[in-house]
Amino acid sequence: MLLSLQAATVRFGGRPVLDAVDLGVAEHEIVCVLGPSGSGKSTLLRAVAGLQPLDSGRVSLDGRDQAGVPAHKRGVGLMFQDHQLFPQRDVGGNVAFGLRMHGASRSEQADRVRELLDLVGLPDAAGRAVAALSGGEQQRVALARALAPSPRLLMLDEPLGQLDRSLRERLVVELRELFGRLGTTVLAVTHDQGEAFALADRVVVMRDGRIAQSGTPLEVWQRPADAFVARFLGFENVVEATVGADVAVTPWGKLPVPEGAPQGTRTLLVRPAGVRLVPAGEGLRCTVAARTFRGTHVTVHLQPEDAPRLEAACALRAAPEVGDGVGVEFDGAEIAVLG
Repeated sequence: MLLSLQAATVRFGGRPVLDAVDLGVAEHEIVCVLGPSGSGKSTLLRAVAGLQPLDSGRVSLDGRDQAGVPAHKRGVGLMFQDHQLFPQRDVGGNVAFGLRMHGASRSEQADRVRELLDLVGLPDAAGRAVAALSGGEQQRVALARALAPSPRLLMLDEPLGQLDRSLRERLVVELRELFGRLGTTVLAVTHDQGEAFALADRVVVMRDGRIAQSGTPLEVWQRPADAFVARFLGFENVVEATVGADVAVTPWGKLPVPEGAPQGTRTLLVRPAGVRLVPAGEGLRCTVAARTFRGTHVTVHLQPEDAPRLEAACALRAAPEVGDGVGVEFDGAEIAVLG
């Protein structure tokens, strides 16, 4: 592992904000740490960077304990949400800053600046003032500056958080391609699951200073570890159920469950795609309580007579209106029994 955290703990006022965290990041891997505000994800990043000392545990890079190693000697790159560019320096001066600190010659700096600005899609921008750049352009300059000293590990703290959604979605694809081309090892933190799932090889979900789940984006999406992770990912159809051999008894009736699912009292997740609308009078009787346009589909909120609300995803032309009565059936392929 290029990066290893072992029982890493940070306390503020006696309360652990990073609580005995174990985490490894392999060389060339892109790991995104997700979590709500206060979950400890930014503290984790700062601890790896050397900006936040540990109260106990250890951070290792290339197998070397980083205790006592100052931030500027760890060989890691760090890019913050607000970019923190130097307004008094032009674009080239910003990108060259780390190179100058490492003693690179003027010609080496010029060559590397030119190479990196080409790489991030800003050729011929070296002489431009930072204040004249758009938010997306500033993000690219900050990325080039972080990459300039060729860090062993690049760390991103909410790197796209200040950008509008369309720009963010475009840049996250570009970043994924860029890191793949460079073979960069990346540890990023974000609260945006869409951003993390598009960028990462592995997603780590944090809660209250601990890791709630770690896995590939597909693993985490298909099988959240528990109700917290499921709800954090945006799933609403989460209930307690009694799971048998092939069915689960739930407030919504008897639902099919995957073969080999753990039995007993469990938490059940029904993805919106697994809530199928059928004519009123068939299946579970519901009333459409609300509907939300999502661009590619409509999210429909359904209220059964004596059970929690359900969320369904419907095609634009097939979505019922608020107040309509509908029936609901369930697709077992979209049901997961959580741990």
